[in-house]
Order: sequence, then C-alpha cells, then structure tokens
Amino acid sequence: MSKQSLLEVKDLKTYFYIDNKVAKAVDGVSFHIEKGETLALVGESGSGKSITSLSVMRLIPEPPGKIEKGSSVKLDGKELLSLSDKEMTNVRGNDIGMIFQEPMTSLNPVFTIGNQIAEPLMKHKKMKKKEAYVKVVELLKLVGFPRAEEMVHEYPHQLSGGMRQRVMIAMALSCNPKLLIADEPTTALDVTIQAQILDLMIDMKEEFGSSILMITHDLGVVAEVADRVIVMYGGQIVEEAEVKELFTNAKHPYTVGLLESMPTIDQEKERLESIPGMVPPAHAFPEGCRFAPRCKHATEECTKEVPLLVEDEPGHKVRCVLFYGEGKE
Repeated sequence: MSKQSLLEVKDLKTYFYIDNKVAKAVDGVSFHIEKGETLALVGESGSGKSITSLSVMRLIPEPPGKIEKGSSVKLDGKELLSLSDKEMTNVRGNDIGMIFQEPMTSLNPVFTIGNQIAEPLMKHKKMKKKEAYVKVVELLKLVGFPRAEEMVHEYPHQLSGGMRQRVMIAMALSCNPKLLIADEPTTALDVTIQAQILDLMIDMKEEFGSSILMITHDLGVVAEVADRVIVMYGGQIVEEAEVKELFTNAKHPYTVGLLESMPTIDQEKERLESIPGMVPPAHAFPEGCRFAPRCKHATEECTKEVPLLVEDEPGHKVRCVLFYGEGKE
C-alpha cells in the first residue's frame, strides 16, 4: 500500500448464494483511495457499485451473501475483513461514515434528529448527552440549518428531502471519519438541492480532510466532485482514470456509451445515443467479456474469455481486448 493510500481494496469478491445459483455481484474488484481524494464508482443499476461499498462497510447480509476468501479491504493498513463484529462496529461511524441513498429509510422515524446525530458521538467519542447536543447544534449549523437549536427536537418526517440528506451528512461527519462513503446521495432530490448537497460535501471534505467514495450513476455528479473515476459493469471494473482524462479520452465501449447518452450544452442532438439491452443478472453473466452482448465492437474473441484490466496509458486502465498490446497482459 502506498504511503498516501487510505483505503486499499484487493480482489474483492462478494457472492450471493440463492436457489442453487451463485450471483457474482462483485467479482475481483481492486482499487485504492488516497488521503483527501474523492473517488467515484460509476455504472448502471446492477453493476455492483453499492455492493462494493456495503462490502467495505461489512454490511452484506450473511447468508445469502458472502465476502469470499482472498478478498482484502484495508483502511489505513488495518484489515477490516479480519475484525470481529464488535471491532467493526467501532469502525463504522467512527473511521468510516456513510450517507445512504434514501435518508427517509435510513433515519429512525421515532427518534428526534438531535438524538440520532448525538448517538455516534456518545458511543464513539464517549461524550455525555449535554456535550453531544452542543456538538449536534454545531454540526447542524455547519451543514446549513439556520435554526439548529430548534431542529434538534424535530423528527425526520418534519423535514424536506434535502434537509434530511443534510442531517445524514451531519451524522456521517459527526466523528470526523477518515473515509466518507456516499451512496447515490442526491438521487431523490431536485436539481437545485442536488447542487447544494454536492457543494456541501465538497466543503465538508475540505473542512474535515476526509476521503470520499462516491457511488453514483450520474456522470454530472462525477464531473462536479470526483478526482478519479472507476466505471463498473457486471461486477467488474471496466475502466479507471482521472476524471478529466475519462471525460476527454474514454476508452471502454461501455464508458463511451455512457458519455454519449448524456446531453451536452454545446451540441444539438435530436436523439441521444443509447446502449442496447440491459445489465444481465449477476447469476447469469455471459462467458468472456460481460459487456460483449451489448457492444457494437464485439468480436468472437470477446466471447471466449474475460479480458484483463490493463494499463493502456499511465493511470488509465481499461478491460477490453481492443486495448491489448505487447507487454500489456
């Protein structure tokens, strides 16, 4: 692990065993996140993004799910997959904070906002209740609540979607985590609120010095917040590059398809491009390249064996036979 790496994931395999079928939801994923960096995981629903983040947090339901032997997830050099459940509970909320996709289902409807943000402070930082509530008010002000002293006594149903998401961010940041995992944090919000939440996350990252793992299918969000991007498809990484490089020099046919499906200000198109078909279920991936059945460049070679993830240019990796060359295997 490099000196600056905070999170190091190696050969992560998370499989689900259901009805005598094996669903390879995450299949041999390796990546790292540097200290202070924002890494975006991108792909359609079913590509394995959220399962990757839940595996890092060790929140996979066992059974039917299982993180396979040989997988490794290290945070600051500490192997998370070998920790006991109690030790892992101390990591969650303390070293790793998580912002979930839908705050209404992540917040407990019967407890006040103040109570829920104070809980990790009392658990991990051993604060007394009164001290924790002072910190809660401070956090709510930090995430943009004008009347924070009153908000601590309100319940989730009394808040709008954007306000609930701000509460989730305050809760995730309450213990100054080293890593913040944000799983589709702006999906259910309107465009104006999305922009505010993204700006807030960028500000909070600078304020707390946290690294961010951003899970999203929205390339606009990626362009706004990410330093590096990993594109996932069929439980595997198909491309990895710095954000500017990916947007200007995408290589994998899937990444190119995603970018071509986005509307742009400077080009008028009557009809946007689309990728035919859909992501296959994780228990029925095709032989060879998993994207081959949807790829306009697919050849017979693509259906025979899974292509390797190769470094086509420094810092730019791609999993496609089009980019195999001498010395790249």
